[in-house]
Amino acid sequence: MFEQCRNHVSFVTVDEDHIDQRIDNFLFRELKGVPKSRIYKLIRIGEIRVNKRRIRPSTKLLAGDVVRIAPIRTANREAHPQNTDNRTNLTKLSILHEDDDLIVLNKKSGLATHGGSGISQGAIELIRQDRPKSKFLELAHRLDKDTSGCLMIAKKRSVLLALQKAMITKSISKTYELLVKERWPASRKRISAPLLKNQLKSGQRVVVVDPKGKHSVTDFQILRLFNSNTLLKAFIVTGRTHQIRVHCQSVRQPIAGDQRYGDKEYNAQLRLLGLRRLFLHASSLSFNHPITGKFFTVKAPLPRTLQKVLDRL
Repeated sequence: MFEQCRNHVSFVTVDEDHIDQRIDNFLFRELKGVPKSRIYKLIRIGEIRVNKRRIRPSTKLLAGDVVRIAPIRTANREAHPQNTDNRTNLTKLSILHEDDDLIVLNKKSGLATHGGSGISQGAIELIRQDRPKSKFLELAHRLDKDTSGCLMIAKKRSVLLALQKAMITKSISKTYELLVKERWPASRKRISAPLLKNQLKSGQRVVVVDPKGKHSVTDFQILRLFNSNTLLKAFIVTGRTHQIRVHCQSVRQPIAGDQRYGDKEYNAQLRLLGLRRLFLHASSLSFNHPITGKFFTVKAPLPRTLQKVLDRL
């Protein structure tokens, strides 16, 4: 990637959109193309300061703060057009809803929500790249890489904080559609099982049901029963990592196509019907708009690839 050198000290005044934001996150956006490790080093050695004072990565900004940024090499994104991979990835983003305050994307399976852990770009990096003049674009929540569907992005700091608060108070309803092994009992309408994050020797993160874990609840509704499969709707009561996937595994009815928590033989059977991904789709979001207060629902239709699997069943 072509780089240009900022050969002078720059000063950036913090506006209202970045109130209460951590300085490291502010710099990731301000210094596009600069490795995160380099940014942390600049903070550590005092090359980046706030109001002339040394700071920590966790320091939160206030309106009117002046951020001093030392000379540093930054990526020149306008020097070359987007490469083919980036243009291909942009096709994995489609907009379900947009207004002055937020965006709801229909993320495709296989695209990470954000970069990191060996992934150079996720949905948030791609939309920022597609809209270089936008001052503020931040994820309001996350989806697993293999899960498709509704993903919210805030266009203002105040909107991000309002959406995050709404999630904490369970004022946002998130629903999913999923296909699981065997016929789901009509009496099983809720799974309440504590979830604990584990780290394997390989470095892969897995979640298990464990009494020491966090309180986790998922509600279920049967949409359609097949001979040896069930199409379900799941309602998130608590938002934990891999919650729906682990709850289904815990009752021995794993989600179709789940390579981490699923059943290999079951996945092989569904692969013969054309299933090449996790059958888990974030189908809708319902909430009061953080600015207008108007209640509305955004829906993401079931992807054609998943609908074809149901037709074949």
